[in-house]
Amino acid sequence: MRAADDPHSLERATEEFLGARPQLFGIAYRVLGSAVEAEGIVQEAWLRWQGTDRSAVREPAAFLATVTTRLAINLARSARVRRESYTGPWLPEPVDTRTDPQLGAERAEALDLAVLFLLEKLNPVERAAYVLREAFDYPYERIADILETSGAHARQLVSRARKHLSAERREPVSSADHRRLLEVFLAAARSGRLSALEDVLTADVVSHSDGGGVRGASRIPVAGRPQVSRYLVAFAPRFWPGTEVRRVEANGRPAALVMAGGRAVALLSVDASARGIEHLMWVMNPAKLAPYVDALDG
Repeated sequence: MRAADDPHSLERATEEFLGARPQLFGIAYRVLGSAVEAEGIVQEAWLRWQGTDRSAVREPAAFLATVTTRLAINLARSARVRRESYTGPWLPEPVDTRTDPQLGAERAEALDLAVLFLLEKLNPVERAAYVLREAFDYPYERIADILETSGAHARQLVSRARKHLSAERREPVSSADHRRLLEVFLAAARSGRLSALEDVLTADVVSHSDGGGVRGASRIPVAGRPQVSRYLVAFAPRFWPGTEVRRVEANGRPAALVMAGGRAVALLSVDASARGIEHLMWVMNPAKLAPYVDALDG
């Protein structure tokens, strides 16, 4: 018998784990909003898989998905406490989705930075239920098994998450319209033209800058078209000169990577509806930018 055919062999275990790995990362990332934390969860799942009596496991991928989801929920509970003490607004870590547009899932759901930001407001179990259903198309009974609850409760968890998202977010525009609005915004922001900014921003637009206390990012959200527009106009002379803007993709959406002196200083992602730009997300924390840039240039 070849080692790869022996269910007890490490070679077979490695093959099974590597086959499931994209999905495991996709689950953990969506639940946590952090690529770094998701990688840690995937590594922990691998260690547990090595130490498991694998002869008793009929469906390795299902077993690994269960372990990963539960580990991610546990970490999300402690992460919520840590994020409450985070310096300034917290935004999800961006990921490069060019080679895997759905990030290991059946559908590219719960992947947009704006959606991940809203999911953070749910409790971790609701978040996990939504991710498993909407991104991975898991049946409710399977979700119930993973979350150790009933099928009816699993449905309730997903329903609550859907209602939260629909109440908090308007229908997003197409990728083409998204790109167009982003370009109009960039031109207006770099030139500091107040009227052009006001034309593209919604009345209740919100701008979040995640600097993690490292950069001179705003430590409070800026809300409302007049306030955001004036803030961006005042911000322009200090921020844009000497920068280069790279058009990139982040989390399945067009985005802008701002470079200065050969290094990334911000990733700008916007959430846009038919009304205009609803939400500006500036990821400026170097710890969040570095893994994204490495993947982009890798």
